[in-house]
Amino acid sequence: MKIKTLLIANRGEIAVRINETAKKMGIKTIGIKTAKEPNALYLRLVDDVIDFSGSYDEIPEFLDVERIIEAAKKAEVDAIHPGYGFLAENPYFARRCEEEKIIFVGPSASAIYKMGNKTIAKQIAQKHEIPLLQGSQGNVKNAREAADIASKIGYPVILKAAAGGGGRGMRIVEKAANMEKMFKMAANESEKAFNDASLFIEKYVRNPRHIEFQLLGDQHGHYIHLGERECSIQRKHQKLIEESPSPAIDERLRKEMGEAAVKIARAVDYFSAGTVEFLLDADRNFFFMEMNTRIQVEHPVTEMVSGIDLIEWQIKIAAGQKLTLEQSDIHLNGWAIECRINAEDVQAGFSPNLGIIEKISFPKGKNIRIDTGITDYSVITPYFDSMVAKLIVHGETREKALSAATSALKKVWIRGIKTTIPFCLAVLNNRKFRKGDFNTSFIEKEMETTYYNEEDDEMLAAYVATFDFAAELETNRTAVPDFERGKNISPWVLNKRLKSL
Repeated sequence: MKIKTLLIANRGEIAVRINETAKKMGIKTIGIKTAKEPNALYLRLVDDVIDFSGSYDEIPEFLDVERIIEAAKKAEVDAIHPGYGFLAENPYFARRCEEEKIIFVGPSASAIYKMGNKTIAKQIAQKHEIPLLQGSQGNVKNAREAADIASKIGYPVILKAAAGGGGRGMRIVEKAANMEKMFKMAANESEKAFNDASLFIEKYVRNPRHIEFQLLGDQHGHYIHLGERECSIQRKHQKLIEESPSPAIDERLRKEMGEAAVKIARAVDYFSAGTVEFLLDADRNFFFMEMNTRIQVEHPVTEMVSGIDLIEWQIKIAAGQKLTLEQSDIHLNGWAIECRINAEDVQAGFSPNLGIIEKISFPKGKNIRIDTGITDYSVITPYFDSMVAKLIVHGETREKALSAATSALKKVWIRGIKTTIPFCLAVLNNRKFRKGDFNTSFIEKEMETTYYNEEDDEMLAAYVATFDFAAELETNRTAVPDFERGKNISPWVLNKRLKSL
């Protein structure tokens, strides 16, 4: 079936990204307008807009399955692309699309459910002899059962939400005395985040690398992988900088891990783009973690080294087309690095920095890609995530990509809010990171500071402060009444009078 009209059930940079490819394919695009973001950039780019800005406080706009389905039917769309987040990994949403004869640009509801439930996913991996960390065979009922398992496999262990991801519902337990407390905290967080308090337990690997494999599968049983992404630069389990390929992976290991990723996808009759995530320990042993049944935030680094448009293939596969690529066609050319630019104050513990972007400017170049849903006067609100943009660069080698990323970041200009650019620069200029010597504990253990300063920044700041002070003095001098000038007045008295003017 040919897709002629596509509803983008998402916002921000991923909505802009999907719109760009869909239009190249000659597909009409429709966006969703909300009261929380009525002037968003993506709304100016799509062909048509469905207005959800009415008062529907019970369910957030991009999570309201029935409202989106109803709007899609009324607009007579052929397909819905969920992007990432929100309803992208919701099996009920995929099922409702199927029931209403609307193409869901993603995998089947069955595959989403099986891979979305971490306990079922682990059981499938075990059945197909994919390496797994020791742990529970299913969900654990309570803290006592978790403690019994932990005593057998050894501490430290990690509790994980069976229905979740993204670091929520996750707690590391170092010793038996902490199990009950950590179990309650993980279960409560999982219940709030996923409406499911179920937990499982597994052995915790200290200081692993986080490696994920991008794959594509069609509805005719054909699968390929597009190599790996290195996602170990994380804070509180949230990825901040990604790259492809990984400095830790050689061809032999890439082949082995890639085949394992494809085996997982084949086991659930997966189709669309998907990502299988692994932990890699210090001895280069890898262990299956989970599968993300959607497009990933960090997909651009794979696109830059493979030359393949993942969104285009998502749409083609959803329409029933066969995957025309063979594994032998996939070659990773050069190196790509992605820096997530978030509206956060790094020096204040990465706290959200809300406000209006007065001016924003990005560098341009054939090896630079900017994915953003933000423009001048955009408002960073508390309603959505704090991502401002993703800056992606490509280089012939990792060293050249690092230099290009550093140079490009310094040319980004954003006025009105604070961002994570100083953090990204601090990482890129870290000696161990540049050597490729890092893991998931890098930020906590290897970074003396999370804020980068140029060598002459302090001198420049002092110059600006001196200039401002001199200008203020001149303003104050001219503000003193004529009859007071020339008199020997106490500076404290003068300051008090000036403040009263």
